[in-house]
Amino acid sequence: MALPASGLYPIAVMAIAVSAYAAGAIAHGSGFLAVYLAAMVLGNSRLPHWPATRGFADGLGWIAQIGMFVLLGLLVTPHELLADFWPAVMVGLVLTMVARPLEVLISLAPFRVPWQEQALMSWAGLRGAVPIILATIPLVSGVEGSHRIFNIVFVLVVVYTLVQGPTLPWLAKWLRLGDDPSEAADLGIESAPLERLRGHLLSVAIPEKSKMHGVEVAELRLPHGAAVTLVVREGTSFVPLPTTVLRRGDELLVVATDPVRDAAERRLRAVGQGGKLAGWLGTGGASTH
Repeated sequence: MALPASGLYPIAVMAIAVSAYAAGAIAHGSGFLAVYLAAMVLGNSRLPHWPATRGFADGLGWIAQIGMFVLLGLLVTPHELLADFWPAVMVGLVLTMVARPLEVLISLAPFRVPWQEQALMSWAGLRGAVPIILATIPLVSGVEGSHRIFNIVFVLVVVYTLVQGPTLPWLAKWLRLGDDPSEAADLGIESAPLERLRGHLLSVAIPEKSKMHGVEVAELRLPHGAAVTLVVREGTSFVPLPTTVLRRGDELLVVATDPVRDAAERRLRAVGQGGKLAGWLGTGGASTH
């Protein structure tokens, strides 16, 4: 039995990731970096059946993490870590206080990134399992001294995760990098293609801070070829009237034809950011009505 399109796209995404790794390895480059770049491109693309694809990717990610931590548990010898504890702490101090701030300063100099963001990125050092996994490469290759390198990286990541992780929210708040409560939250919009009907079904979630709250359906001024067909509110679904007032927490189903799909999404995001007068007050997403 043939798979539906919603099942083929996740497999295609997985195939692209495997092909990217293979291409990087054949070119004697980093397969991991090739997959990372491919994921960045795919993540910023308008993929059809995105919810199903994202769920498939999340499931594979969890399976990979389980395998990764099982692997780390087989490689780590706890009593050997104590001998490399202080060397790891000293390496971490140099990385945190000197190397990483200098790297951030040089890398971001052409982009005029505010100093507050640079300070936060400088403090957010090596954490997570990726540095540990990379440290297994020389270990598997049999490089001399690689076992000690692995131990140092392991201790470094664990210690500085415990030290730096809890301080990041406090530092972001002190640098005033938190969310602005007056700033409208962006809409969560997911799209699924309707191949036979040559259209798209947009699922729109209205968050707490969205300025779409209080806007009537007719005031959305969606382009011709797009319409709000269903509203889900507090677990109850109904077909809206033009005078139906939208509220925070509502979920909308919007049907749009192929030619106006992008315009409809732009208009929905504009209303979410600027309210019913979006387009007249300088907010993008002017309607074609």
